[in-house]
Amino acid sequence: MRVIDRTLAAPAFDALDRRSAPLCEDADILLVHPAQHLKTIRAASPAQGYRALDPDTHMSPGTLNAAFRAVGANVAAVDAVLSGKATNAFCAVRPPGHHAEKTRAMGFCIFGNIAIAAKHALERYGLKRVAIVDFDVHHGNGTQDLVWDDGRILFVSTHQMPLYPGSGSADERGAHDNVVNIPLKPGTGGSGFRTAFTERALPALTAHEPELLLISAGFDAHQTDPLANLNLTEDDFAWVTGQVCDIADAFASSRVVSTLEGGYDLDALAASVAAHVRVLMERGNG
Repeated sequence: MRVIDRTLAAPAFDALDRRSAPLCEDADILLVHPAQHLKTIRAASPAQGYRALDPDTHMSPGTLNAAFRAVGANVAAVDAVLSGKATNAFCAVRPPGHHAEKTRAMGFCIFGNIAIAAKHALERYGLKRVAIVDFDVHHGNGTQDLVWDDGRILFVSTHQMPLYPGSGSADERGAHDNVVNIPLKPGTGGSGFRTAFTERALPALTAHEPELLLISAGFDAHQTDPLANLNLTEDDFAWVTGQVCDIADAFASSRVVSTLEGGYDLDALAASVAAHVRVLMERGNG
């Protein structure tokens, strides 16, 4: 978060409308998670030290508050965009959310931030169709789990395979044919990524005609990231951001909400976030 804050403090980003993430309401989380999951997470929150939820996912005394604000940021961003106060928004939050399943925190994720944003748009604003594009290097198993049964939500994921968490094969298609998984082989670079996205993601997004575009913006597919083996660059993240904005222009009155997922090489993360946000700013001003 500090490296992102420093990067977005550059003069090129002076025009950003910066807002503090609010705490969410329990009702926001309950849009996608059962009450028992929320109760379990609350009970696990330690007064001091650390508590493990799984081998990768731990809580400290500040985690629960951060998780509530991560959800709150996504809900507030949807509110800002759908009320016409902003054209698009980027939520720079931790913890991420796309691995959190209905009743299971995992992969650094506590609650399904982007899935909550989608349900919020549908249930509280009456939208009929929303799309989520996830270009994190890891498959968004949690988002897939949370939207599997909702044909109003199209979930499109590009990700390295094989890789954690092991899900995301092309034959996982959702209860309403509303999941499009695009697994990429280790070593895939920008050209292969762009071809796969153009051939598989764009037709699905166009056919869905979403009224709001949501992005799970993970930047760990970068060529220098230590957790995986895809070879994307900042230019590729800028390109895919532009492609999503094109779909939003066509069907969703340019409305886009993006939320941070992975990214573990700090220099690459900073440069990639800058590229992503720069495109959002340009398109939002258009």
